[in-house]
Amino acid sequence: MLASQFVFHLALQRDKVESFERYPFNLAAVRTLDRLELHPKVTFFVGENGSGKSTLLEALAVAMGFNAEGGSRNFNFGTRLSHSVLHEYLRVAKGFKRPRDGWFLRAESFFNVATEIERLDEGPGGGPIIAAYGGRSLHEQSHGESFLKLLNERFGGRSLFILDEPEAALSPQRQLDALQRLHALVGQDSQFVIATHSPILMAYPDAWVYRFDADGIHRVGYEDTEHFRVMRDFMADPGRSLRDLLAD
Repeated sequence: MLASQFVFHLALQRDKVESFERYPFNLAAVRTLDRLELHPKVTFFVGENGSGKSTLLEALAVAMGFNAEGGSRNFNFGTRLSHSVLHEYLRVAKGFKRPRDGWFLRAESFFNVATEIERLDEGPGGGPIIAAYGGRSLHEQSHGESFLKLLNERFGGRSLFILDEPEAALSPQRQLDALQRLHALVGQDSQFVIATHSPILMAYPDAWVYRFDADGIHRVGYEDTEHFRVMRDFMADPGRSLRDLLAD
């Protein structure tokens, strides 16, 4: 599997940073970053909102040639320039094999990607792009349905997938479906780097989980994540959890 790994690690070129007092370098995850190893199959970034996991994920995606708002490397559009300059300060160690394909998913801008697909299909050129996504407009489906179409129809083997909160539109059952598809793609020599809040997704066996917190980035076991502990405790006794939470 190591022979097919597309990204081995990423490192911050600290000597190029003029100040760690300004964004995004003032984020603990970036300020303390030296070198971060990635699993050859699946790596998860987890942490609270604002911890820097999506910022680092975005920087990796842009450094790997993906459009900042999402899509494959063939997408080149922008509805609002909002990504940080962090990608300019990253050194990414790549494998000797290049991925056959890949995709950068951002839950918050997936609507923009769907719109861009329709815009491209309205122009001159080859066959409709939407055919690779099941042939039906992604705007004519729910967010969850369109993401599953992307996962099942567009994603393929020997590819690099960088996903930011893919669970955002998925029910628990659909998250399990997504996990099953992820496993199939891993078996076809694909590599995933995923930022998530989902205890279901991050349960994928043998994956590496990195926790982003006020002290930086730490590799932890799945059952040591706050996401797992909170969900376990709540489901063990929802009544008591709610009484404690809602008590005056």
